[in-house]
Amino acid sequence: MKDPTQAMRVRASEYADVDQGTSCTQSSFKTGGTAFLFVGEQGGRFKAMFKLKASRKEAEALAKKAPKDFQVGSGVWITARFSADKPMPQRLWKKWLDESYELSRKK
Repeated sequence: MKDPTQAMRVRASEYADVDQGTSCTQSSFKTGGTAFLFVGEQGGRFKAMFKLKASRKEAEALAKKAPKDFQVGSGVWITARFSADKPMPQRLWKKWLDESYELSRKK
């Protein structure tokens, strides 16, 4: 099975001052000790968690349309779930990943 999170992991690891680790079964990416991405396989699907502020409304709209694929937490974390056959759109995850990283750097 092709891993649709591989490109996310590569991009996350290329930002400045990033530490990669593991949290439970997910890969975690941090900058300055603050996490900005959790990603991995879960329950036969894939999951990515991003910190969002500017894109929160976009995430809320997606969660209303596809609640099994997108969840908006009470804080800044947004969860996206997807499969190898129907991966998260590259434009969207790149935008969210960039935003998540920048939010974590500002801490």
